[in-house]
Order: sequence, then C-alpha cells, then structure tokens
Amino acid sequence: MTHRPLLPRPVPHARLWVSAATLLSALAPLSAVAQEDKSLKPVVVQTSRTSQLGEAATANTGVVTQEQLDARTVYRPGELLEVVPGLVVTQHSGEGKANQFYLRGFNLDHGTDLRTTLDGMPVNQRSHGHGQGWTDLNFLIPELATLLDYRKGPFYAAEGDFASAGAVGIRYADTLKNGVASISLGQNGYRRTLLADSPPLGHGRLLYALELFQNDGPFLVGDNFKKANGVLRYSEGTAAQGFNVTAMAYNTNRYHATDQIPKRAVDAGQLGRFDAIDQTDGGKVSRYSLSSAWHRVTDTTATQVNAYVIRNHLDLYSNFTYFLDDPVNGDQFNQKDQRVTSGLNASHTWNTRLWGRDGENTLGLQLQNDHIRNGLYNTVAQRRLATTRQDKIVEGSIGVYFENTTRWTDTFRTVAGLRTDSYRFDVASDNPANSGKTNDSITSPKLNLIFGPFAKTEFFAGVGRGFHSNDARGTTITVDPKTFDPVDRVPGLVRSQGAELGVRSEFIPGLQTALSFYRLDFDSELVFVGDAGNTEAGRPSRRTGFEFSNYYKPNRWLTVDADIAFAKARFKDTDPVGQRIPGSVEGVASVALAVDHLGPYFGALQLRYFGPRPLVEDNAVRSQKTVTLNGRVGYKINPKLKIELEGFNLLNTRASAIDYVYTSQLRGEASPVDDVHFHPIESRSFRVTLVANF
Repeated sequence: MTHRPLLPRPVPHARLWVSAATLLSALAPLSAVAQEDKSLKPVVVQTSRTSQLGEAATANTGVVTQEQLDARTVYRPGELLEVVPGLVVTQHSGEGKANQFYLRGFNLDHGTDLRTTLDGMPVNQRSHGHGQGWTDLNFLIPELATLLDYRKGPFYAAEGDFASAGAVGIRYADTLKNGVASISLGQNGYRRTLLADSPPLGHGRLLYALELFQNDGPFLVGDNFKKANGVLRYSEGTAAQGFNVTAMAYNTNRYHATDQIPKRAVDAGQLGRFDAIDQTDGGKVSRYSLSSAWHRVTDTTATQVNAYVIRNHLDLYSNFTYFLDDPVNGDQFNQKDQRVTSGLNASHTWNTRLWGRDGENTLGLQLQNDHIRNGLYNTVAQRRLATTRQDKIVEGSIGVYFENTTRWTDTFRTVAGLRTDSYRFDVASDNPANSGKTNDSITSPKLNLIFGPFAKTEFFAGVGRGFHSNDARGTTITVDPKTFDPVDRVPGLVRSQGAELGVRSEFIPGLQTALSFYRLDFDSELVFVGDAGNTEAGRPSRRTGFEFSNYYKPNRWLTVDADIAFAKARFKDTDPVGQRIPGSVEGVASVALAVDHLGPYFGALQLRYFGPRPLVEDNAVRSQKTVTLNGRVGYKINPKLKIELEGFNLLNTRASAIDYVYTSQLRGEASPVDDVHFHPIESRSFRVTLVANF
C-alpha cells in the first residue's frame, strides 16, 4: 500500500486570479500559527478503495481508485459513475445526449442536484438550453480516470450548487504507468480506438490521449454517433508540490437521436421497440477546455488553486409530442446552447488547536462566470420554422466557505462548516419583457458529529443546508414566450435541508460497510422547461430513505461490491392530484464481482436492479422494474498484451431505460392521448478489445 498527503477535494473555481492571490496571501499568516508537532492526516490508499475511517464526515463519503474503476463494465462513459452506491445512470435519447441520473429518490434529469466535476472543472451547465445542470459525460475517457470520490447530501461546505443529492469528483492521471493502445470492435456498429502515454518532457511529463469512437446501437435507424476526443496535459512536481496544464477537445458528428416512444404504438404493432416517430431528431456537441492546477502540501498545510476556461456547444433537435401542437409539420424543436465558462477555485487547509484540541481549518473560494447564448426554435426535419425565444445570459457567482474539523477526544470529532454564495443573473432576451438583471444569495451552515472509531467502527450524525440555482431566464421572465400569458418569476436560488444518521465499519477484515438513514427537504422544485421556454413552479418536497453499501476484498484476486438503497419521495403540501413525485426512484440494488491476479485470467460481473417508480402524482401508473446483467472475461497474453470480451444485457431483458407519462398525439389520431413513453434498454451485445501496453 502507499500513502498520499491529504489534499483538499478539487472544487470548481471561477476566474479572477487576483482574488485567488489575495486569498492565499491572507491565509499565509494563519498557517504560520499551526502546531509544528501536528501534521495533516494522510489517507491510506488500499488496493481498490481507500479507507475512510477517521477521515469521512458522513457514512456516505467514498474514494474509489483506478483499479476498481478499471474493473467496471460500462456501456457508455457516464456509467462509470455507477460505482457510487445507489446511483443509476441511464439514457432516454441518442448516445450524444447527456445521461439521465437517479439518486436518493430523485429523478435528477440530466444532472440537477448531482454536482459533477473533472479535475475541479464543473461538468454541470447552468441556465442550459435543454435543462438546468446539464451534465454531458461523453467526453470522459475512462482509462485516464485515476480516482473518483463521492459525497451525498448537503453536509459539505466545499460543495455548492447542484450538490444537494450528491457530488462526484473525477480526477485524471498526471502520468500513466504504461502507454496504452487499444482497439475495440462490437455489434451494432461499435468501434473504438485509444492511444495514450505520458513520456518525459523537460522537467515533467506530457500526457496525451486520443480516442476515436462510433456506435449505432440496436435501433432501426442507427445513432450514427461518432466522436473524437483528445487530452494533452503537461505536469511537473510530486504529490507534495506540483502543477499541471491541460487542454481537452471533444467533438461529435451530427448524430441521430432515438428518443422515447409511446407504448400504445408499440402495443399496436405500429412501431418496434427500437424504432422512432421522428427519424430526423438528432444533434451535434462539442467541448473544449484549457485548465491549470497547482498544489503545495507541507507537514501542516495544504494549498491548491485551479483555474479553467471551457467552451461548450450543443445543437439539439427533439420531438416528444409528435403532432400534438402542430398537426401539419409536427412538434420538432431545436435547442441551441453555446457558452464560455471560466472559473477559479482556491483552498487552504492548516492545522490548528482549539481549546487545547487538535483540528484542521479549510478556507475556500469558488468563482464561476458563464457567457451564454441559447435559443429555442420550432423546426421540421431540422429546418427552422419559427423562433420561440433567443437569449444572451451572463451568470456569475462567488462562493466562500469555511470548514473546521476538531478532534475533541480520541473517539469524538466534529466537522462544522459555513458557506455563502452570491449569484448575479443578467438576461437579454429577444422579448424585452423577459429581459432584466437580478441578484440572489444564500448561506448554508453544516454540522457533522462523528463518534469513534470503536473496534474500527464509526457513528455519524449530520445536518446541513444546501441549494441549487434556477435557470437565469426564470428569474427575469414575465410573459410566456409562446402564449404571451403573464407568468411569475422564480427565485434564483432554492434551499435544501438535510439530516442523516449513519455508521461505517471495517471491523471484519477486508470488508468496508456503511449504513445511513437520511431526510432531504426542498423548498420548491422549480424548474425551467427548456422544451417550452418557460418556468414551471414545483411543490415543496421531502425524501427519506436508507442506503446500505458494502465493499469486500477477501483476498488478492476477488472484490465484491454489494449495495442496496430505498427512498420515499413525497410532495409536502396537499393537492388532490396526489403526493407522489413522478419519476422518483425508490429501490435500487447492485452486486459487482471482479476477479484478477488469477493466473492470466481476469473478469467481472455486474447485476443492477432499478426498481419501479411512480409516473404520476397519484401513483396510478408505475414503471416496471429493470434488471440488467453485464460482464466481461479477459486473458493476459503476456505482461504487455491482453484481450477481453465484454457482454451487455446478458439476459437480453426487454425493459425500459426510462419511462414517462405525458400527453402526445400521433399522426392520424383524432385527439391527444395520455400515455407511457419509454426508451428501451439496448439488446444483448458483445464487444472485444485488444489492449497493448508499451
């Protein structure tokens, strides 16, 4: 096993290097008073998952290393996040679109309330043309992911916007142990090649990676999803002090989108399961970024700064209601979103003594600014017919947080935090009635009590407040862009409040287990409906549930992940339509086995249960459960060459990846119909990969 110094978790930043320098210079005198005989606690890195005893603030914090990430069998890059217990990653449209996420009783749509970062850069896109918090992970290269850490609930001062249900941070490697060249072939037009290495350059290393990818899927008209993905990173230094500069580029062709289809058409034989109503739906995506990170760790302090500039572009065509609004041309619409996001994060941790007790303090600054142009248009076969709205948005935010960890006794410590966030929204709409400038701010206290360890077992109690931001357009809107009816504006920031009890134990050798019970309230689930260009007021909500996760490594060749989670999601107010929250996940379970170091053979098997969900408020319509089994088997031809076979949906289950209930109208139908609309999980398929190290 190895040791690494404790670094503050990377958190998104904003811009203004001057502010960062001012912060760090102000912190220098504070670090000087740290006790010289006390050092920041190291984190012990085991073979696949790091121990959290004595480090975690709650039972639902985890750090997963590259070995366990490599053992996952993933159909699409975003599924790498399913290593987080209780998290489901799925898809309701073409492969080029952002995934759909489910966690802790939430249908998180495309990422709202699940904060996702890569090396401190935010993946969530706020005030997005399709949905708030849009999280597209198709640019992720799994082979470069050296670490994934997760936190759940609003209990962490370093986590701000979108983090109420959870936060996931992915780190890319600075250097690779070996160069890698791989080629993959599979059914349904699947092709992938990867070339990556990190040779020495000057005083450091130059990591490069190039991925070329294409996939059609099992659909009658294939996805035709092709992407080119590249990473270039120069790094110098060590775990104690160093820096890196990284450029990333991701671009797709214009892919075809296989959106959800109405169940009535499939039941009547009008459509096959892998068919579509509007075969002209699709899109094009690109993402380019430039970032830099610096860190310095001493015996008593840890400081890090990272900055980034990201350019995102999306051109998306969708048709969910077919001929409901326009019986002649159909209901296809186009959403365009292009933005430049800049940001900076800085944090400084230092040892301290409070009333004679050892502790740690962390002070952090997070800045982010988005320059956004987006639009919503009526189209037919990707030809523009009319403009619903066009907007220019500037959205800026500053977050400042402080967190203190104090070890009062050998078996009791506290983690207390406070963060404050201020937002500025500036919307210039094509309709002056929907233009304007607004501001909002929020303060979020956190407190966690940790008892133990007793026989390698700790007990946790925590409370905290968090928030998510609303779409900037909702804060200035006054008239519906389609009907011109008056509408109410929404607050810029919506509060969440959570409480949790938990236990974590490593009493049994080789087994890490955690059990938690939680409650999470939202003042309102206000959302901006990108498909309509207006805001939709949600009701206050409450989610309660439990999560039970286990990671077991009985010997050097076998690891077992076994997790189960259940959530109860209800609206808190009274309404005759019902109290259920449509789409809210209830039961989730998974078991993953991985075998390695067993001669030349290795393999993995993953079983996932995605339970039924209410689709309407009165629970009259529910989805079916979805059970999938994925796996792989591999053979190491020699120390530098291996071959593996991956299988997806091995049981060839005919189930849904996602289900909705809403009103639509097919061509020829006399009137609209309320129906279940679903996107099927992909049929059984296989991929073979040859990997060479050099």
